[in-house]
Amino acid sequence: MTEAAHTQETQEAQNKPKIIVVNGPNLGRLGVREPEIYGSAPLEDLRDACTRWGEELGIEVDVRQSDDEAEVIRWMHQAVDEKTPIVLNPAAFTHYSYGLADAAAQVTDEHIPLIEVHISNPASREAFRKHSVISPIATATIAGMGFYGYKLALESIVHLLEK
Repeated sequence: MTEAAHTQETQEAQNKPKIIVVNGPNLGRLGVREPEIYGSAPLEDLRDACTRWGEELGIEVDVRQSDDEAEVIRWMHQAVDEKTPIVLNPAAFTHYSYGLADAAAQVTDEHIPLIEVHISNPASREAFRKHSVISPIATATIAGMGFYGYKLALESIVHLLEK
């Protein structure tokens, strides 16, 4: 690649809208943990799919996962500071993390899209999973669509950004 082509590619990448895909606890165990619920594909497959979908949509996608609540909250703060939309699968934090809910509210209070995603449908599972502290704050929630829910979330954010 010539230096001019590399420079142009770098400039184009810098002009692409960026979306952060944040995955909470235990999602690093995709493909191992309860494959009958979450499927047999690992997190790396989700990362690859989100990157591919981002390329198709003309956006940059940064897929992250952490079991650490404080780190996930820092990523919400980063999104606010950088005005970056979020696709958030809060996983177990969905049901009790008021710290994450407060951080997510900072995102949506700034009118930055935040789409909550769940691979399974929490409403059809155990009683404790039926309540989300994130849903009332999120721009929208997509549940029960497997990895495809992330594609719907990315498409939704692109739609919102174009409005």
